Amino acid sequence: MAEKRSIFEEVGAEGAATKQAPKGGMISRDTSGARKAIRLWLMLIFALVVTMIAVGGLTRLTDSGLSITQWKPITGAMPPMNAADWQHEFALYKQSPQYEILNKGMTLSEFKFIYWWEWSHRQIGRFIGLVWGLGFLFFWLTRKIPTGWTKRLLWLGALGGLQGAIGWWMVSSGLTGRMISVASYRLATHLGIAFIILGFTAWYILLLGRSESELIQARRSREKRLFGMATGLMHLAFLQILMGAMTAGIDAGRYFPTWPDMNGQFFPADAFYVPDSPWFYAFFENAGLVQFIHRMVAYTLFAYGLFVWTRARRSSHASVRRAFSMVAGMLLIQVTLGIFTALNAAPLDIAITHQLGAVLLWVLVLRARNLAQYPRLGSIRKGTA
Repeated sequence: MAEKRSIFEEVGAEGAATKQAPKGGMISRDTSGARKAIRLWLMLIFALVVTMIAVGGLTRLTDSGLSITQWKPITGAMPPMNAADWQHEFALYKQSPQYEILNKGMTLSEFKFIYWWEWSHRQIGRFIGLVWGLGFLFFWLTRKIPTGWTKRLLWLGALGGLQGAIGWWMVSSGLTGRMISVASYRLATHLGIAFIILGFTAWYILLLGRSESELIQARRSREKRLFGMATGLMHLAFLQILMGAMTAGIDAGRYFPTWPDMNGQFFPADAFYVPDSPWFYAFFENAGLVQFIHRMVAYTLFAYGLFVWTRARRSSHASVRRAFSMVAGMLLIQVTLGIFTALNAAPLDIAITHQLGAVLLWVLVLRARNLAQYPRLGSIRKGTA
């Protein structure tokens, strides 16, 4: 029979301390792993991938991507260490079509300039792989990976390995025939994979910033329709990123320095003409057609983004409204940057700023989509967050 207690006895009096506090459910038990540490690790990978995208863009804009004509994932980490090594690398480059057609007669000093850009780009890729590999092994061996996260983290590593192979597949396209640059569709594939890696990393960082219990509770209040529209916006933004790579791949941004027309015309003249090639090659190799498609997708993305923003303004969650407002603002900035890039024939500084703007827009779209799926819930006193 339970011991009788006085109705005046204070809560927490003698004996109360011996009772254990109620435990949470399975979600709150020791299945969370090192969420904060893994999140910081992914943030480092995220920053390195952004750096690699920027260096990759500069490598392309300086025509440096074909300066290293061999793929040596391990031994290639060591650059030329003496004059003989430099002469050997230079001799290999002299056998490439780019040297024969575009850079014949260049000096060793000029070669070193383009070599260091490409070597740095590849070196960052190796470093990302090292950071991922060491981090994953540490968290796996110490059993700190949260429940359900092992496959997600392995997926990032698999994408990184695939990216390395695609990088060489891209470079190899510019080492035969009369190619003086890499194939534009291969460049678009390479950049596309980079943005996919960036996207998954950003999504995981957002998820790890909140507990599993909070995410489950937030999902009950998700805005399904807005999440669907944000998914469509994400896909459209990805298409525009691919078209940007196609444009850069054939230097199409350096043609038609007029806006809103293209040298006085809405649709460029000879848009489907490619010398000695079928008409459909124009979608990859005709500067006018590629830039026209890039512009049209940009207008569509901007219009659809504003439409989604108007719908997001009706959300009962302030965090969701703010997130989509940031997307709308970045869309305006990115379109403006695109116009300036075209009007100035894609100079190095504006072009790379435009590319980094695409990175920021991509992340903001993913963040808005995440908040539509997992709204931040406020209290009754403070209202929605």
